[in-house]
Amino acid sequence: MGQFGVDGASMGRLGGLTGAVWALAFGVGSALAAPANTAPAAVRQTLDRIETAANAQDLDAVMAAYDSTFTSDTGFDHGQLRQTLATFWQQYSTLTYDVELLNWEAAGPGAYTIETRTRVNGVQTLPDRRLNLEADVTSRQRLENGQIVRQDTLAETSRITSGTNPPTLQTLLPSRLSPGQSFAFDTIVVEPVEGRSLMGVAVDEGVTATDFFEPRPVVFDVLSAGGLYKVGTAPARPDQRWISAVIIREDGLVVETRRVSVE
Repeated sequence: MGQFGVDGASMGRLGGLTGAVWALAFGVGSALAAPANTAPAAVRQTLDRIETAANAQDLDAVMAAYDSTFTSDTGFDHGQLRQTLATFWQQYSTLTYDVELLNWEAAGPGAYTIETRTRVNGVQTLPDRRLNLEADVTSRQRLENGQIVRQDTLAETSRITSGTNPPTLQTLLPSRLSPGQSFAFDTIVVEPVEGRSLMGVAVDEGVTATDFFEPRPVVFDVLSAGGLYKVGTAPARPDQRWISAVIIREDGLVVETRRVSVE
C-alpha cells in the first residue's frame, strides 16, 4: 500500500497516546455536583494553570499541579506520568490543549471532585509522513489543596490520520461491557469503495502505564467489504481496554481508538 504502511513500532500506543494528555479521567456524574460556572476560584485557577503549562509544553509546571502521591486507574504514578508526557511531547512537537470544566463537588476542606473535558490536537512529522492527532477525553479528578491526587479515566476517543484523503470511519462499539460479554466491533468506511483497495486490522490493548508505548506487531488483512467487522469477548474480570481500528487506503491512513470499560 505504498507510503501508508504501518510497522509494529509505530503501532506502539497509537491508540492510547491521548492517555498522555494528562492521563485524564471521567466519571458518570453526581446528583450533588454543581455547574461549572459556580466553581470556586481555586478550581478554575488549577485548571487554567495546567492548560497554560500544557500548551507551553512546560513539563515542570504541569507536574507541579500533581501531588507526589498521585495515582490513577491506569497505573500511572507521578514519575510515570512525567516520563510519558515528556515522551509524548517529543513525538508531537505541535500540540494544543483545550480544557472545559463540566461540574464540581466539594469533597472536604480544600478538596474537590471535578469533571473535565479535554480536547487535544497535535501534529507529528515523520520522515515519510505527517500524523494528525485529535483526542477527546472526559475526566474525573480529585483536587486537594490545588493539586490532583487521583484520576480515573472512563471515556476516551482518539483519531490519528495521515495522507491526502484519509478514510472517514463510522465506529460501532459499546463503551461499557460486563465481564465475559460478547460484543461486536464494526468500523465502516463512509466513502464508497469504488474499486479501491482497503487494508485494515483491529487492535485490542490494555490500558496501563506498561502498555502505553509498547510496540505492537500488526498484520493487515485485505478488506473485502468497506470496513472491519469483528466479534470479541470481554475479559473475565473488570478491566479497561483500548480498541483500535486501523484502516489504510492508497490516499490515506486512519487509526481510531475507543476506550472500553469492563465492569
